[in-house]
Amino acid sequence: MRFRFSRQEAALIGITVIWGATFLIIQAAMQVSGPLFFVGLRFTSAGLLGAVLFRPALHRLTKTEWLACLSIGFGLFLGYGLQTWGLQSIASSQSAFITALYVPFVPLLQWLIWQRLPTRRQAIGIILAFIGLMLLAGPEQGQISFSAGEWATLLGAVIMAAEIILIAYFAPKVNIQRVTVMQLLLAGILAFISMPFAGESIPKFSWVWVSAALGLGAASCLIQLTMNWAQRKVDANRATVIYASEPVWAGLFGRLAGERLPVLALVGAALIVISVLSGERRTGKTKAINRFKNRTLSSKKRS
Repeated sequence: MRFRFSRQEAALIGITVIWGATFLIIQAAMQVSGPLFFVGLRFTSAGLLGAVLFRPALHRLTKTEWLACLSIGFGLFLGYGLQTWGLQSIASSQSAFITALYVPFVPLLQWLIWQRLPTRRQAIGIILAFIGLMLLAGPEQGQISFSAGEWATLLGAVIMAAEIILIAYFAPKVNIQRVTVMQLLLAGILAFISMPFAGESIPKFSWVWVSAALGLGAASCLIQLTMNWAQRKVDANRATVIYASEPVWAGLFGRLAGERLPVLALVGAALIVISVLSGERRTGKTKAINRFKNRTLSSKKRS
């Protein structure tokens, strides 16, 4: 049996590997920087880099593109802001596991908004991903007791699920380059504006937060641009299952940094990899995309 991925799916897998490496980097930066300043610098630098690369495209935004920038940019700010705040008090691998819970949140939100049920193959992949994430989270502890950092990260995961749905909704209707640049800039600006209200000041200069923010800024630009491009062809549920491998990569990078995964966590990682490979067939994907477009267009007409 041979598994085949489209260019778009392969690109999403690639950025997911990069995504998994960011947790350790952010956690190190949180030792010398506040979360809002770091998020602001990260996304502002990403947006400025995108503006330089795609300057010819940055003009005449349509109303739909402005709406996409505002909604997705605000989601980026909230989702990553909460995740970064949580990384001040919880481990990087733990943050990755909780963040990845947006996997079951995407089909749930789609069902609540558009009454769109996932296909059988999608459901199998999502269930496997959910079970794998639970095993990765370490059920051997025998209890569920969330700290403030964990609750913030969980809320960020819900917002990230909504962001994925918004990207799938807007991607076929907008210019990818200018929308990507504007939503990154908006997320960074909102983070900077929020600093005084959160009582956060500019941190003392450190090459740790400078290199981390600029490096992740470039990565954020690449990730967001790739998501907007790839999700034109990849169904939101299929993209979500691919993103579910993020904690696997985060766990691997964490192990390189000295963290150790228990046996159950390794079983969970294997289930997530299987869930990535259990996505829908190519023949059914086009129908799923068309159904999704029809649902979203109908929803727009009703609003």
